[in-house]
Amino acid sequence: MSSCTRLLYFVKHRSLWTHVRRNVTTWSPVGAAFNAKPQRRQNLVEKNVGLFGVTELSCPAGFQAATETALRNTQRLVDKVISGPSGVGTVESFDQLSDELCKVADLADFVKVAHPDPAFREAAEKSCIEIGTVVEKLNTNVELSNSLKKLLENPDTVSQLDPDSRRVAELFMFDFEISGIHLDEKLRKEAVALHVKLLDLNNEFLVNSHQPNRIARSAIPEHLHLHFASEGSFIQVGGLHADSPDDLVREIAYRIYLYPNADLMKCLEELLKCRYKMAKLVGYESYAHRALKGTMAKTPETVMSFLQLLTDKLSDKTAKDFTMMSNMKKKLNPLNAELMPWDHPYLSGVLRAERYNIEPSLYSPYFSLGACMEGLNHLFSQLYGVSLMSEQPSAGEVWNEDVRKLAVVHETEGLFGYIYCDFFQRQNKPHQDCHFTIRGGRWLQETGQYQLPVVVLMLSLPHPTQRAPTLLTPGMMENLFHEMGHAMHSMLGRTRYQHVTGTRCATDFAEVPSILMEYFASDYRVVSQFARHYQTGQPLPKSMVARLCESKKVCGAADTQLQIFYAVLDQIYHSQPQNRSTTEILQEMQNKFYGLPYTPNTAWQQRFGHLIGYGAKYYSYLMSRAVASMVWKQCFVQDPLNREMGERYRREMLAHGGAKEPMQMVEGMLQRQPTMEEFVDALVSELDLNFETFLMDSES
Repeated sequence: MSSCTRLLYFVKHRSLWTHVRRNVTTWSPVGAAFNAKPQRRQNLVEKNVGLFGVTELSCPAGFQAATETALRNTQRLVDKVISGPSGVGTVESFDQLSDELCKVADLADFVKVAHPDPAFREAAEKSCIEIGTVVEKLNTNVELSNSLKKLLENPDTVSQLDPDSRRVAELFMFDFEISGIHLDEKLRKEAVALHVKLLDLNNEFLVNSHQPNRIARSAIPEHLHLHFASEGSFIQVGGLHADSPDDLVREIAYRIYLYPNADLMKCLEELLKCRYKMAKLVGYESYAHRALKGTMAKTPETVMSFLQLLTDKLSDKTAKDFTMMSNMKKKLNPLNAELMPWDHPYLSGVLRAERYNIEPSLYSPYFSLGACMEGLNHLFSQLYGVSLMSEQPSAGEVWNEDVRKLAVVHETEGLFGYIYCDFFQRQNKPHQDCHFTIRGGRWLQETGQYQLPVVVLMLSLPHPTQRAPTLLTPGMMENLFHEMGHAMHSMLGRTRYQHVTGTRCATDFAEVPSILMEYFASDYRVVSQFARHYQTGQPLPKSMVARLCESKKVCGAADTQLQIFYAVLDQIYHSQPQNRSTTEILQEMQNKFYGLPYTPNTAWQQRFGHLIGYGAKYYSYLMSRAVASMVWKQCFVQDPLNREMGERYRREMLAHGGAKEPMQMVEGMLQRQPTMEEFVDALVSELDLNFETFLMDSES
């Protein structure tokens, strides 16, 4: 029996859960890999294979070598494209060129933020800058652009392209156009200068938007000093303290953290002006029109219509949510009963806890990390015939000893790719949950094989202890499922071209697979397959799952309305120039699209970091959730483990990455053309609750 056959036999016949005497749970291999500390082999002669198996990256200096190799190969491909005939080979060469740069740049993007060794981080940062400079030059290379333009303007040649090749060629052409390649030399230089200025402004805003504000210690009551960091005679406020039970702490944090910073406000104003000027220069009505090309929404007008309709249909529910919060505040603090923006997160949490008793510590024993990974393994096996197989990394392959490596293996199609799981907290590691593409999948014409995708999932979970494995709160468990949705999109999006592989798709579609996974994580038929007490093996009671699901609906309309307000603000900022300050715009939009009053001398927009990576696209999460809701209700709610529906989902939505129009993928899955009103109704219907009961509860 071959090793591959043995592997598949093991996948098909192993039992995911085995219970031994006294009802103590034993783990399958993937569960054991995450519920125990990793046992590293002590082999002093084992060769260092380099990060992710890239031989050059056995030491920080290897980044320079890898970069130089990529740039040599890039120049060779540029020469080939410029001098070669037009045809599908042109598209393949463009994709190969992109792949050469991305394989180093994407890897470096991850290493520069996650590697514990400062030398590796610094070397990765240098590679990012060097490759970024080359990419900017390529985006303004007229000869390179003309080779693609020549291809797309020849009807005979275009007719010979398959749909994927044509779409990828058009996407590459779009990248040229938004860089101003079609402009005359003078305007092209202006576009390049604007782009360089925008890079600097983006970085300046992103860095400073997270900086704390400070105030003299004497300005706030002494008994509250302990809630904030001290800096000599000043108190530092580095966040909103939204979960503090003390009204005054929340108010102080809100007023100080959001107090306007003149330099930061000037940076934001200049950034928005430059974005508008750049968009106009390359032929768009506004930055939003440029940013939304190729998305599901397509235009700012569609986005605003979606947000306005959602606001209208949520209005009654939102009003009732704010009434509940207001009544709760009166109950908790009769002397200061006015509902303010700093009350919303805290009071919604109080209402959820009071109504449903969802204390995280009651759930965590059932959600050991190993159990959750087994649950994901079981789910993917049933939906797609895919299993997660734990592998021992080679020497030098991972950046920290607690990183786990998973092979993603299909029962008949073989190895799909690798997921590196960087799940645990450590010093200097970003405290965020995210998915990184390290290497995109693509068909290798020269070898006739598929380049396997490689991704990293990064979480910030507590380490296991001698007494217990890592135990997840319900929120942590949901985040794990969410991020694994991105990972499986990368694994199953087996596109011909890496430029559109996996999550390299429209922003308002990219979150659909991850949000859909949240529905699976909330369904008892799925949860019951893995949620067992780590000591006794007892299953999580169905009533606890039901309470958890219902609790998410409490104040859900108000929470959604807050996101609508942010999305509207983002759209207005990126529309036509308003001839008024960003704060004046915020004040008007807050009154119109939120409901809680604007607080004078605050500027929430200076903390709106999503304006950088999601400029004009903040609505994407709401639209992705609407699509995911429709897919869940129409395709999975009857049977979340249905293999036939899982295969349809893989075939219609996951397999294409960004190689197909996003709305076409949605229509293929739903087998009909959904309307904007149906998207809105899908979101609104999720929030149905017995609000009268809640009103009585909060008033009692």
